[in-house]
Amino acid sequence: MTLTIGQAAPNFTLTNQFGQPVELASFKGKKNVVIVFYPFAFSGICTGELCAMRDDLASFQNDKTELLAISCDPMYSLKAFGEAENYTFNLLADFWPHGEVAKAYGVFAEERGMAIRGTFIVDTEGNLRWQVVNGPGDARNNVDYKAALAAL
Repeated sequence: MTLTIGQAAPNFTLTNQFGQPVELASFKGKKNVVIVFYPFAFSGICTGELCAMRDDLASFQNDKTELLAISCDPMYSLKAFGEAENYTFNLLADFWPHGEVAKAYGVFAEERGMAIRGTFIVDTEGNLRWQVVNGPGDARNNVDYKAALAAL
């Protein structure tokens, strides 16, 4: 599936690393949302990307913006990953039905059972405002997200 800028972002409810449900629609009218799909917890590039966001968290999670990081890992792996790396943002498990949300956003690699590196910015009205999709081995640049958020 290919998403188009301006269209309503596919809604979802996923469990975070603490077993709590997080629904995209709950931020409508309140916050912009940065959705970051990544392949696997504890993998090198994924850890590096999320640590960079952790180290500059005020740019991605504040009164106007919420950060949601999504992988197809189970909740328990995400809990261990979050604790190991001191992540205070939501790590969401798109584990079962496996990759359902990644499929809705067009970033599920069926043959490998994982999400590829897709990033989406959803505005306060629930519409897709920005997106970038990188291959599994291609790290993203946080400067791009900051510029897209500043344009909202």
